[in-house]
Amino acid sequence: MAEWIDTPLDKRAVCQKRLRQSGNATHSLDTLPTTWRDLLVRWVQRGGNSRWETLCKDAGNNQVQLAYSLLDWLLRSGWVAVAQQWKHGDWLPQRVELLHLQQLRNALGLRDVAIEEQQWQTIRTALANTLSESLMPALTALDELPIQRALTRYQLIVALQQWQDEERIGTRRDFALLARSDTKGLRESEWAWLEQTLDLAEFRIERHTPLFLFAAPLTLTFPCGQMDVSNCADFAALTPATVQAVTSATGSVKRWQLVENRTSFERVAKQRDGDVGVIWLPGFPPNWWCIAVGKLLDLLPSPAYIACDPDPAGIAIALKAAELWQSRGLAWHPWKMTAADLSGLRTRKPLTENDKLQLASLRNTNLLSSELLALSEWMLEKGEKGEQEGYL
Repeated sequence: MAEWIDTPLDKRAVCQKRLRQSGNATHSLDTLPTTWRDLLVRWVQRGGNSRWETLCKDAGNNQVQLAYSLLDWLLRSGWVAVAQQWKHGDWLPQRVELLHLQQLRNALGLRDVAIEEQQWQTIRTALANTLSESLMPALTALDELPIQRALTRYQLIVALQQWQDEERIGTRRDFALLARSDTKGLRESEWAWLEQTLDLAEFRIERHTPLFLFAAPLTLTFPCGQMDVSNCADFAALTPATVQAVTSATGSVKRWQLVENRTSFERVAKQRDGDVGVIWLPGFPPNWWCIAVGKLLDLLPSPAYIACDPDPAGIAIALKAAELWQSRGLAWHPWKMTAADLSGLRTRKPLTENDKLQLASLRNTNLLSSELLALSEWMLEKGEKGEQEGYL
């Protein structure tokens, strides 16, 4: 039995108007008939406070009794407060106020447009203050989308910013893994929107199979033949699947030199000593690259000398690449990443706020060697960073 709470709405000796609601806790909507649920959705979408005549019209001329039945259930179940007037010997509904509106919306699976609008404005303000200049067109493009879609796709822009900050390179699947933790997590419509909004090639996101670039005094054996890499005039370019197919390797590699900048890699590969292997490190190491390098290390384990840009991202990239050697108990060293290398550059760039935050985070990890620690201290003191292409 419902416990009624009646509040007079007039000052007559015999009340003619009242506000009635139940004193009981709300009941679950799970058992509502489909027709009732559909009508309730239309009522909720009106905003929560409507004239009874208007709500009856939502039910249709032939379903007025359905509207009365739903109202009676909602009233007894604690979901509404009803303004009633005494007429013709009965209390007749005049206006209906939906209580616990947000709870009702959630139970019915309805969006709250006002809340979504507020969420988007908060997110947009934050994005405008943090996105790089190259991503600002994407923010403008988000403004043109329906709010619900913008709230979904802004995460792709945040992921692009991370991809750019970490100087990653890879395929669409690599980016999807970063953005959605699923290599197939982006729908075709989302890829189409990204392509219309930005030049993904500028962010080093490739549609086609990437290539593993390296030079080494090696002969690789495959199930169907051999390849003498040392015969390449400058360096070899193999797909990740080709590297995985290698069954054995003959030759001697005294050390592996990893070079981040593509131009610098090509110079080092052409000028390398005969017993040195040189590998292109394409920014923040993508999965395919880690698998390919891991394959070579398992066949020919040797120390690594890692050369990345003398900047905060370069240090982070070097530490990530070094994990392949550390996990195998092999030594690694930073190479051409000293404070002297950076200070000797003719052209340097100022550190950004994100650079300073990244440096602070790296210095708190206790993973920096003495060289990298000295490099980070020089950058913080001078407020500058550089690119290895200027000296390597």
